[in-house]
Amino acid sequence: MIPVPTLHITLLVTHLASQEQVDLAATVLAEAEPSLTELLGGRDLVLPFSGIGHFRKEVVFVGLAPGQHRHTLDSLAELLQSRFEEQGLLQEGNRGFEPHLTMMKLSRAPKLRSQGMKRVDPALYSNYTNKFFGDQTVERVDLCSMLKKKQQDGYYHTETSLQLGGHRRSEPDEAELLRVSRRLVEDAVNRALLQYKQETLQNGGGPNATAPQPPGNTDETKTDTTANSTTDYRK
Repeated sequence: MIPVPTLHITLLVTHLASQEQVDLAATVLAEAEPSLTELLGGRDLVLPFSGIGHFRKEVVFVGLAPGQHRHTLDSLAELLQSRFEEQGLLQEGNRGFEPHLTMMKLSRAPKLRSQGMKRVDPALYSNYTNKFFGDQTVERVDLCSMLKKKQQDGYYHTETSLQLGGHRRSEPDEAELLRVSRRLVEDAVNRALLQYKQETLQNGGGPNATAPQPPGNTDETKTDTTANSTTDYRK
């Protein structure tokens, strides 16, 4: 089962090979705000989750009911994918978008797979294939890392976020401040370690084998929407 704090809808997945590309992706997301605001027209994007489906019986997900919200979400994803492509951050042909809320993945259960379970029997959730699970309002778009350590609340490491809809907060909440401060500390440490390594090499020496090495900057990054109700699982 997918932990509740990590529930999200993926808008795109890309590979960012350096911190410079991560920073560029954050800039692209920020610069898309006026277009996203115009797209939403001051309205909240409310997603009605209904029914359960699967991908090759290996991934089980909650789907979206049909309606105008789906068109809006498709347009939002298309806009961001175009902006990322324009900056060379997304390869052409990687635009497949099928919004879903993953709730179960066999790839997360190696023990079951080792026991011979290769498919999830649809009979297990047959009573819920047409069930309406409720509405969720999309509050923001997150630029997340799939490789970095998850945050304290269990959600993906978040590089930056863009608030959406008609209920913007005038001030960042405590969770947002914590994310920003943690990211600033991590960036400062990474820069200090990189500078130390460069200075050591310039002085004709090699980095000490026991000294801490700068963490790799290769990153798999995805852009998500996060839908929250009264229970706040935000980063």
